[in-house]
Amino acid sequence: MEIKKYAAIDIGSNAIRLLIANIIILKNEDIQYRKSSLVRVPIRLGADAFVKGIISDDNKGRMIDALEAFKLLMKVHKVEKYKACATSAMREATNGSAIAEEIFEKTGVKISIIDGKEEAAIISSTDLNELIQSDQAYLYVDVGGGSTEFTIFFNGKIISSKSFGMGTVRLLNNTKEENKIIFNEVEVWIKQRTKNLGNISLIGSGGNINKLFKMSGRIIGKPLSYIFLNAQYKFLKNMSYEERITELSLNPDRADVIIPATKIYLSAMKWSGANKLFVPKIGLADGIIKSLSKENLE
Repeated sequence: MEIKKYAAIDIGSNAIRLLIANIIILKNEDIQYRKSSLVRVPIRLGADAFVKGIISDDNKGRMIDALEAFKLLMKVHKVEKYKACATSAMREATNGSAIAEEIFEKTGVKISIIDGKEEAAIISSTDLNELIQSDQAYLYVDVGGGSTEFTIFFNGKIISSKSFGMGTVRLLNNTKEENKIIFNEVEVWIKQRTKNLGNISLIGSGGNINKLFKMSGRIIGKPLSYIFLNAQYKFLKNMSYEERITELSLNPDRADVIIPATKIYLSAMKWSGANKLFVPKIGLADGIIKSLSKENLE
């Protein structure tokens, strides 16, 4: 048996995450991936990028501090290999590339700023194949702070995928008219590409749907229904921001974005005709770990 330790840094629009995982390699058996540690720092880069078009000096400083802390944690855990990826906030900020270079100079952490298509590809390389049945159709929805990635699987293969600027932080900062336009675009895209697929199920990923699943009390592997999610959406909307924090114990940076996130999943279910939503608890960081493992094997 061989055990390796890899890490992934996901620099999102709502938070920055460090995932450390054990890679267990056994002869003539499938590789096992076990999460060892997950650290999440709520630096809302999207509030800068989507409103002002730049990452502020304050958030740049917080990023540098966070990545220095992540480096120390990786050292303590004896991480052999890691990769850092940044998504829509860093991608759209006019100073995103300059900040990535400055961070590399100060911390030694090299940040890859990836586009929506690459983000979707990394995520879909995770354990999705274990969930997807070859004779079923699925719409995979990954909701982030700046964008949402949609991927359609049919007969076990990806037949279409697209990234839309429909992230939770962005929706909070947009005007109602801007949000209406992007929802209309996504509705057309989903309806056109799922109309001939018959019975379809949703697969959801992202911190908000993971939280909703945990709140549901469902057994892992059991799907959420459209009826449940719709009721949960109305329940959350009727509560104030403060009540979601004090009564539901949501983190302050989760208590606001969970509303638009739930709306995205609900809308995707409605437009595709899905009545089941599976939540396998995977994301970009998991995909990065898998890609590092694949590179090592090759």
